[in-house]
Amino acid sequence: MTENNNTAKTLALHELFESEPTENLIGNLRTRSGLHSFGRDLLPITINSDPSLPTCYLCCPSVAYIDYARDELRHFSDFRLLSGMLDAVLRLGYPLIRAAQLDRQVQINNWLLATNPIPDVTGAALETTTREVVLANPGHVVIWRSLNDYSDRDAMRIFRQAGYRMFPARQIYMFDCRDAQPKRHRDERRDTALLENGEFTLVSSSEFREDDYIRAQVLYQHLYLEKYTWLNPHYTPVFMKSMHAKGILEFQGLRAEDGRLAGVIAFFDTGRTMTAPIVGYDSTLPQAKGLYRMLMALAAQRARKRKMLYNMSAGAASFKRNRGGVAALEYSAVYNIGLSPGRRLAALLVRKILEWVGVPVLRSFEL
Repeated sequence: MTENNNTAKTLALHELFESEPTENLIGNLRTRSGLHSFGRDLLPITINSDPSLPTCYLCCPSVAYIDYARDELRHFSDFRLLSGMLDAVLRLGYPLIRAAQLDRQVQINNWLLATNPIPDVTGAALETTTREVVLANPGHVVIWRSLNDYSDRDAMRIFRQAGYRMFPARQIYMFDCRDAQPKRHRDERRDTALLENGEFTLVSSSEFREDDYIRAQVLYQHLYLEKYTWLNPHYTPVFMKSMHAKGILEFQGLRAEDGRLAGVIAFFDTGRTMTAPIVGYDSTLPQAKGLYRMLMALAAQRARKRKMLYNMSAGAASFKRNRGGVAALEYSAVYNIGLSPGRRLAALLVRKILEWVGVPVLRSFEL
């Protein structure tokens, strides 16, 4: 992706969120959007100044680290003692996060997606941008989400040198096609064969219709909200259509014989990294149809063809491993130098709990 495309996407995103109330675009989001230079790049930022204002995890660490984590404890239903202990630890996090005021934050490079791949980072650009953001927003924590220890090791070192601290967030999976084609695992081959059997018609980005965005929102809701958790972003049809029209997201789909979308996936690219922040499929159809498998085959094909690093995000650990996904830990970079000692101590305790308890759980149970 070229520098001009980066800037064009940033301006397009800012224009969108200036033209609509945030709740018309993401139903459970409350934030202010802005722009900030980063070296020769222009990046989107979000500003949250009132920690009492409820919003989703895209702009709210307390939701990301406490509410979302407690919701994930459903995976431990067979381990009642462990689940109870983890819930008790997580409950302790509420007063700590409130004391640290992590929800009073400016988030840089926030595309309002689950994963925000970072741009190329230099120490000079990071220090300058951080200093300017801190001066413009006194009393706010500065946050970058979505750094990982697979592709961002050098960047993480630069962040630490600039005074940021790494807060573990989740375990993700990477499918790296940048320099060589990964081995085609048996499950990927089967997924591709299923995609090519012709039962559903592939819908390219240029073939999306007006009603497809309404259907896409329904399919996304079935998967991300109803099946997983309502804490995920409530993307609206207006958001999906606008993000596609502005070239920020690229939608593809699978159309059934009745003409309706049966599956949808949207891609977001930064440099040589791609993500799929929106996925959905018709859960009323038999699982044997393999709609999710076909959507993942589309993503793998795209990564291979474009020689990109596909950040597969979190969840479905065994599914992704069986298709060549490599586990990595994702972090949020947090800068709170200059804030009160009490706030910094509370943030330190949150980070230590995440390192001592969260990381072992993530690695042991492949969440």
